[in-house]
Amino acid sequence: MTNNKLLATGIIGTVIAALCCFTTVLVVLLGAVGLSAIVGYLDIVLLPALAIFIGITIYAVWRKTKAQAS
Repeated sequence: MTNNKLLATGIIGTVIAALCCFTTVLVVLLGAVGLSAIVGYLDIVLLPALAIFIGITIYAVWRKTKAQAS
């Protein structure tokens, strides 16, 4: 995966996971389709996903700066 593609994946994933974690976007959507029973389990999935995407973003930035330095 190229550096730009990896960075874009990390940033987009981080933004989406952060929106779903810290706002009521996902809660409202799940309530609208009748799946509000799984709202209690969202933190079990979303917080690790947010951490993984932040890690991907940091790795991509590190890789990009390393490639520019050499």
